[in-house]
Amino acid sequence: MNHTRLIIAREYLTQVKNKKFIIMTLLIPFLIVGLGLFISFLTNINSDSIKNITVVDNSGIFENSLLSTDTVKFSFLEDLDEEEAKLISQERNDDALIFIPYVVDTKNIDYVELSKSIKLISEDSPSLTLISSIESKLEKILTDLNYTSSGLDLETIKESKIYINLVQVSFEGEESTKIDGILKMGFGFLLGMLLYMFVFIYGSMILRSVLEEKTSRIVEIIISSVKPTQLMMGKIIGTSLVAFTQIFIWITLTLVISTLISSIFGVSTSEFNSLDVSDAQVNSGIQTFFSALFNLPLLNILIAFVFFFISGLFLYGSLFAAVGAAVDSETDANQFMLPLSMPLIIGLYVGILTVSEDPSGTIPTIFSYIPFTSPIVMMMRIPYGVPIYEQLISLSILVATFFAMVWFAAKIYRVGILMYGQKPSYKDLYKWLKY
Repeated sequence: MNHTRLIIAREYLTQVKNKKFIIMTLLIPFLIVGLGLFISFLTNINSDSIKNITVVDNSGIFENSLLSTDTVKFSFLEDLDEEEAKLISQERNDDALIFIPYVVDTKNIDYVELSKSIKLISEDSPSLTLISSIESKLEKILTDLNYTSSGLDLETIKESKIYINLVQVSFEGEESTKIDGILKMGFGFLLGMLLYMFVFIYGSMILRSVLEEKTSRIVEIIISSVKPTQLMMGKIIGTSLVAFTQIFIWITLTLVISTLISSIFGVSTSEFNSLDVSDAQVNSGIQTFFSALFNLPLLNILIAFVFFFISGLFLYGSLFAAVGAAVDSETDANQFMLPLSMPLIIGLYVGILTVSEDPSGTIPTIFSYIPFTSPIVMMMRIPYGVPIYEQLISLSILVATFFAMVWFAAKIYRVGILMYGQKPSYKDLYKWLKY
């Protein structure tokens, strides 16, 4: 046991003191915050840009209805053919040109046919957001005119519309809204991606550590004093502690840097409150969002993430350690990487494709019990509310599989760690299991 502790301490200190580790640990939070600021900057620039659109309305029915906004400015022209309109639009350097043809019979306008003849002309392809915005404006105008021409009272139609926002209630009486579903899906996707990335990254770190010691032949000295199984477990646990240290530093530094930048540049909650949020609908939306956020099982998510991350890292870490012991180079290790990473990839895809549609369905439930996919799939299901006993069953199966894999991996590790100059096949690995 003392030997294992020494190996854990050595593995932890060696990696933590590594220059690459220190640089990446300190650099990543700055990159995260910087990327967030850059995206925010680009978004603000894009949202602040005004799109100038010339509307050649030969029908004469849109000028008083198609109104400009803060981001889209419409300027109207009449009595121009399409070619003349193009030339004028190019001279003005417009973002786009809307061409509406003449209407033959102004008293009996066929609005359906008119809608089919409207063109959006531009030098470059407009954004989908802009196209959708223009389409919705034109659709509303033509629909209202079509109602009126059919003898229907527009106000009566508007007053007759019924909008439904279903209140979702569980059998226990808990209410939820659509925003709850969006947050659950977002949290599930984020948790699944994080687990996939962390398990793969730190599992690969274990592989490289074993491989470096083997290629430098340091392991021959170490193995004379400790058992191979102790060495493998020490590396797995030591790297896991490194992972938690790094993640903790990332979270802490990211929060600190974000807070400092907010205070330096004067971005605060008071500034947010000064924005035009007096509208009841906006305030209601904000309240709904935070209500949905706190309705999530946040404590359960945090605890489950820690346990599933540890167990998943231990499971895959033992397999990565076995691969590192069996080969002599990273090139040789690549042939075993795909089979090892496939369950993680499958778990991620199953989670993305099935959990959001039916978190309690047969497929996601089965994959949340399979130990090689359960860390990802179960974490993606938990925000939707998975019974504790299901989580415990899944975790128990995962832990039991980890111990079984450690036993198998230890056999490969024990033989492979001292094997040089040989590229093992799957058949060789099977033979080593029998030793």
